[in-house]
Amino acid sequence: MKRYLIAGASRGIGRAIAEKLAADDAVLLLHGRDTVALAQTRKAVEPRCAEVVLLVHDLAKRSSVSELISEAGNAPIDLLVNNAGVAVVKRFTEITTIEWEQTVGVNITAPFMLTQHFASRMPPGSSVVNILSIAARSGFANWSAYCMSKFALEGFSQCVREELRDRKIRVINVYPAATDTNIWNEIEGDWPRGKMISPKDVASAVAYALRDRLTSRLKTSPCPV
Repeated sequence: MKRYLIAGASRGIGRAIAEKLAADDAVLLLHGRDTVALAQTRKAVEPRCAEVVLLVHDLAKRSSVSELISEAGNAPIDLLVNNAGVAVVKRFTEITTIEWEQTVGVNITAPFMLTQHFASRMPPGSSVVNILSIAARSGFANWSAYCMSKFALEGFSQCVREELRDRKIRVINVYPAATDTNIWNEIEGDWPRGKMISPKDVASAVAYALRDRLTSRLKTSPCPV
């Protein structure tokens, strides 16, 4: 039986990945902060899975990350997907320390803690998948906090990849272009959502990378998420 932990599975890319990976021989550990949305993900995948476990935690808090780790149990996992993220979009002079710290907590510290804990007990052939962004490669005006966090996770994951290579654990980074998710509902501006890729596109890239042992990268676009 395979165990997959997907952080940020309530909706969007995380839900699409859960739906893509659902299988009779898979136990899905699905993390989210929105209990209603996470229950909808569960409803979508449960008929096709051996088991679904919901992990409701706020990854901006280190104590909540620790609680998630404890709740996930001691059994090894075969896949960790670091997908949870927040985006603060405003001029850097207007970002509050609370917003900055929340971005660091969810987008950097949580993936670090989850990877550090679970990778130590992953069997050979397992994978860590980081959902990054083209914002991990290029800076965009008004996206300084988000880009900072993605650049940081990019650097961290490159180092982890080298450290896990001898244990035959893959670290796969996915760099989606602008993706049509609910995140845009909270960001001011007239964004071309009709031209964005879909969460299913990203999920397909993840599945392809896992299947063929390749690092998947999606094409860039003028929007950073």
